[in-house]
Amino acid sequence: MPMLHIALLQPEIPPNTGNIIRLCANAGAHLHLIHPLGFAWEDAKLRRAGLDYREWANVQHHASLTAFMQAVPFTRLFAMSARGQRAYHSVTYTPGDALLFGPESRGLAPEIVGSVPPQQVLRIPMRSPSRSLNLSNAVAIVLYEAWRQLGFHGGQ
Repeated sequence: MPMLHIALLQPEIPPNTGNIIRLCANAGAHLHLIHPLGFAWEDAKLRRAGLDYREWANVQHHASLTAFMQAVPFTRLFAMSARGQRAYHSVTYTPGDALLFGPESRGLAPEIVGSVPPQQVLRIPMRSPSRSLNLSNAVAIVLYEAWRQLGFHGGQ
């Protein structure tokens, strides 16, 4: 089982996904792309942002959120949302946890957030009146905190 799973629900911006591919390759996380994607998988911007890390990243595609939930044996699912009541750094992460991020333009839908136990809906603190962070930055913040807690397993 991978140390951590990063799940992107319907990502829309190729360079963000490319940056996250690179991030997951460097941190040893398994990346899950939940369709539909807002771009072609062979997009030049995606390739440029991911550079040659696509060959080192473990990327899996899923037709839907339901397909992801059925196919991936994650330990717990954490949904990232500005509506979360719990800060991402207050969680004790365990190997196999999955971190779910929504589309750049709208985040996770309220019905998805509502289907996750409230203690597993996490937010990244921001100053008011900010609404969101860039997706690749948000993934990096949360992934590195989780990986840090796991002792940077596999890192050097």
